[in-house]
Amino acid sequence: MPSRRFGLPTFVAGLFAFSASAFAADPIKVGVTIAQSPPGSVSQGTQVKDGLEVAAKIINDAGGVNGSKIELIYEDTQGIPEKARAAVEKLITRDQVVAVTGEHQSSAALAGIEVAHRYHVPYINTNGWSDVIREKGYPEVFNPGNYNSRVAIAVAETMKSLGAKNVVAFCENTDYGVGLAKLIGAQIAERAQGISYKYETLDRASKDYLPAILPLKANPPDVVVEIMLPPGAYILLNQLNEQGVAPTAKTMIYDASGIADYPDFWQNVGDAAKNMLVFGLYHPKMPLPDLGKKVAADYTAKTKGDPNRLLFQAADSLFLIAEAIKTAKSTKADDMIKALEGIKWTGTRGEVSFSSEKSGFKYHQWLDVPYVTFQVTAVKQPVADMKLVQDPGKPLDMSRVEKTK
Repeated sequence: MPSRRFGLPTFVAGLFAFSASAFAADPIKVGVTIAQSPPGSVSQGTQVKDGLEVAAKIINDAGGVNGSKIELIYEDTQGIPEKARAAVEKLITRDQVVAVTGEHQSSAALAGIEVAHRYHVPYINTNGWSDVIREKGYPEVFNPGNYNSRVAIAVAETMKSLGAKNVVAFCENTDYGVGLAKLIGAQIAERAQGISYKYETLDRASKDYLPAILPLKANPPDVVVEIMLPPGAYILLNQLNEQGVAPTAKTMIYDASGIADYPDFWQNVGDAAKNMLVFGLYHPKMPLPDLGKKVAADYTAKTKGDPNRLLFQAADSLFLIAEAIKTAKSTKADDMIKALEGIKWTGTRGEVSFSSEKSGFKYHQWLDVPYVTFQVTAVKQPVADMKLVQDPGKPLDMSRVEKTK
């Protein structure tokens, strides 16, 4: 792939400075793999697409990258690993992209990074949580999004704070779901000894989870942990409620997948979400850097919708690619990788830097991804009104947690 040299306009008050330069050079092509059709999570794909387009417009309106605009090239993976593999192959070999980003499902990301590694092309993992993505140790792969070990620690500490004795998790049959379910068990064993924990693996494409749910009626757990993406997650929550398993005065629901801020959440879930605790990567009461405020405002102006975590994660993924090109003054893979490894840059959620430690989940991971816990306290409740029960960097505040009566 030929090398092209660009620079990014400097930041002014945290935002890209505007430039009057025309787009004279060839565009910088960035490949995007997302689910735009079932069985993948289409709502997630839409949120990622929105975030990338908001970021691209901010960059391009500011004069692009040293006079060259960002061009996004999309491929639909349907959340299927084989299609993700083919998508990355096509983007690299046919479209000649300088980097790939956008992926939001771990199984698809795991397939895609194999191709990016083979062709030695930078890959910014937007939302694949599986620790295995990091454990591969591929120098091309960078992770500015969340990771399973972070969630597992949060879940274990929350179960301990709740005083739970019996916890059951339902996870989807993917690398993400099963991987997180196992990690939660390990963290509970380490941090919350005395809790009985087990998990059930469910087919994410199924519409009937009753065989797994009905046995809980005789001995309901203290907490059901949901580790699934839509639409399976919505079906599970509704069937738990219909069968009287959860939410009840006995059994709470903990959403480990952070689905309560999805735009179609309340279209698919009603009373089933009452008093559900949610692992959150964004809440409107969280403080944001200037760039985060700009992205949020631009997104709301464009869609009339409220900001969400995937908006910021996707925007940061593209901004990081642009920042790497600026720092490296090159689109060569080695130059971009070196720039990303040394980066300390304030994005939409905080200062991003990547760990160089080659052990477990840490390699090329932004370790300090901010997170919170919030609680749904009313049906059709906007995220802004959901109760924040754990602030970033603070322990869960049990005095704020409401129980189902």
